[in-house]
Amino acid sequence: MHDDHEVTDGLIDAFNAHDFERAAGFFSPRGVYVCPGGIAEGREEIASYFALYIEAFPDVTLTPTSTAVSGDLVVLEWTVTSTHAGAFLLPGGEFAQPTGRHIVIRGCDFRTMDGGLIASQRVYYDQLEMLSQIGVDLISG
Repeated sequence: MHDDHEVTDGLIDAFNAHDFERAAGFFSPRGVYVCPGGIAEGREEIASYFALYIEAFPDVTLTPTSTAVSGDLVVLEWTVTSTHAGAFLLPGGEFAQPTGRHIVIRGCDFRTMDGGLIASQRVYYDQLEMLSQIGVDLISG
């Protein structure tokens, strides 16, 4: 069993090390990860979902900016920096080809804890900001 700070620090460390099996180990076996790109259920799906980001953003780094804990709810604000160096799956199912552009995205996680593990994590960030930064043509004709 972990405490909230141990989970936060461990999850960030594992994510930044691109050790997604270890990162998924901070989730309960039936944990759920929800973000603008989709939903992953269970540790195996969560690890696979994290790994998708590395294909598009191989140097991704998450830097925490603030944390708040209230009961079993943990809120983490963060900044992600990376370089768009691989194909990125877009919401419509197409891929944004690598542009080499550097991105800086701010976002937050709302995490529900259960027994020292993450039961659910909901991730929020501005998709429009990210797509604009990687150079996706947002005006299609």
